[in-house]
Amino acid sequence: MDTPYVIGIDMGGTNTALGVVDRRGDILFRSSINTDDYATGESYVDALSDAINEVINANNLAGQIKGIGMGVPNGNMHEGTIEKAANISWTKSGAVPLTSMLTKKTGLPCKLTNDANAAALGEMIYGVAKGMKDFIVITLGTGVGSGIVANGQLVIGHDGFAGELGHITAVRNNGRACGCGRTGCLETYASATGVARTAREFMELNPQTTSLLREIVHRPVTSKDVYDAAVKGDRLALDVFNYTSRILGEALCDFIAFSSPKAIILFGGLANSGKFLTEPLKKVIDEHVLYVYAGKTEILVSQLNDAEAAILGASALAWEI
Repeated sequence: MDTPYVIGIDMGGTNTALGVVDRRGDILFRSSINTDDYATGESYVDALSDAINEVINANNLAGQIKGIGMGVPNGNMHEGTIEKAANISWTKSGAVPLTSMLTKKTGLPCKLTNDANAAALGEMIYGVAKGMKDFIVITLGTGVGSGIVANGQLVIGHDGFAGELGHITAVRNNGRACGCGRTGCLETYASATGVARTAREFMELNPQTTSLLREIVHRPVTSKDVYDAAVKGDRLALDVFNYTSRILGEALCDFIAFSSPKAIILFGGLANSGKFLTEPLKKVIDEHVLYVYAGKTEILVSQLNDAEAAILGASALAWEI
C-alpha cells in the first residue's frame, strides 16, 4: 500500500513538536505536547501516542503513514533509546526505549536520532546546507546541541552518541553546574537558559549598573528579555551577548579545527538574536581560529522556521524505514 506521509517529531527540553510530512517536505499538520510534564517515560509516550493518533484520526490519515522519525536529546540511533537527557527529568533513571514503546502504542515503525542530528539532516535536505557535504549545526535552545556532517554523512560514532559539542568544557575553573552532572559545559553558557543566567549574574555583580532588565521583578529574566533590552541599546544586555559570543566563538574555533566545515549553522531561539550574537561571534572566531582555517568557514543562521529543520530531518529518517 502506498504510504504518502510520515511523522517527524522534534523533542526539545521544554516542548515536543510533531508534524505530518509529505514526500515534497511539506509539513501538513502539526501538534505538540510539553516534554517534561511527565513522571516517567511511559506516561510521556502515552501522551505523545495520543497526540499522534489524534492527528491521524482528525485528518483521516489511517493507513497512510509510513512511519515515525524522532529527533531527541541524547538519542541513541543504534538502540532507539533516549538516556539521561540533561533537561528532561524522566530520562534520569536510565535508557528509555522510545522507538519500541511508540511502535507498540501506535502500530507504526519508528526510528530516532539525536535532535541536533535531525536538525542537520533538515538543513542538508531543505535548508541553507543544501548541497554541502561538510558542516555543523549548532542548536541554541534550552540546551546546546550539535549535528556534525562530514563527507555527506552524519557523525554518530560507534555508540550513536558522537557530537555532543554542548558538553565540551568551555569554562574550566569554577564553571557552572550542568544538568549532565559535569561543570563548565558550553550548554550552561551558550543556551537560552545560559544567557538568562549570565544576565542575572551580571546584575548581581554590578549592582550600580542601570539596566532595563532590573525592571523585571515579577518573574525571572529570560533570554528574550535580554534580546529586547539589547535592541534598545541596554549596555548590560549587550555585555551579556558579548560574553556569550566569546565563549561560544572560542568553542567554535575548536570545532572548526576538528572537522574543517564549510559552514557552521546556528539554529534555535537564541540564533534569532541576529547581529547581537553573530557579529561579536564572527569577531571572536576571526581573532582565535587557527590560521590555516581563517576565512574558510561561514557562520550562517538557519532560515527554517521554528522546529521545521528538526521535524523535517526527523521525517527523513522515517522515509528510510
